[in-house]
Amino acid sequence: MEENNKKVVIELQNVKREFHVGSEVVKALRGISFKIYEGEFVTIMGTSGSGKSTLLNQLGCLDTPTSGEYLLDGVSVRTMSKSQRARLRNRKIGFVFQNYNLLAKTTAVENVELPLMYNSAYSAADRRKAAIEALNEVGLGNRLEHKSNQMSGGQMQRVAIARALVNNPAVILADEATGNLDTRTSFEMLVLFQKLHAQGRTIIFVTHNPEIAQYSSRNIMLRDGKIREDVINDNILSAAEALAALPKPVDD
Repeated sequence: MEENNKKVVIELQNVKREFHVGSEVVKALRGISFKIYEGEFVTIMGTSGSGKSTLLNQLGCLDTPTSGEYLLDGVSVRTMSKSQRARLRNRKIGFVFQNYNLLAKTTAVENVELPLMYNSAYSAADRRKAAIEALNEVGLGNRLEHKSNQMSGGQMQRVAIARALVNNPAVILADEATGNLDTRTSFEMLVLFQKLHAQGRTIIFVTHNPEIAQYSSRNIMLRDGKIREDVINDNILSAAEALAALPKPVDD
């Protein structure tokens, strides 16, 4: 699956990850190889035990392979120290989690500023400006000073997405990002992810929900630590159309 004109953002070369549990060796990843190109919206799917979470930890530079190579934006990750990986992670990856991972009693702007705290290129004024721009991009320009306990689940996830965007990362890595949301709010998030994809963002969306694959440009299916399927989606459905077709919410 070569796309000659596009930059490779992520490349895995025969990545294996083994864990020692007592006297047993658990083979969580059994030789994973793929490339993800700039501007792709990729879903990674698999049931519990498929290796999906282990792969997510590799992609997010939270763990390193037992063997094989992982290159993030052309940089080899496997031999890096923890602090080197943390720095690379902060600059190159924007995380979106199922549970939002926002700081309580902290405003939307302050939450979004967090990744920039470790970037000496940003002054306090620059951080705030970038955070406001990111919040505007996700439709929360009118919630800048709201705290987590003053927001709905959908609004909190928008703050989390803004925080993922603020560093202009090479890739947005979403882990079950609609897992805690109702159907309507889930589609609102998919509309936002499709908008970011249309802008040229590279998105990896890890999920157990097969429906989400219909809205991405490519789907990788894992089973038993191996890739069982890696297919391009030639018929990407519109999340905006799906959202519009949902029954209108009934006011209390």
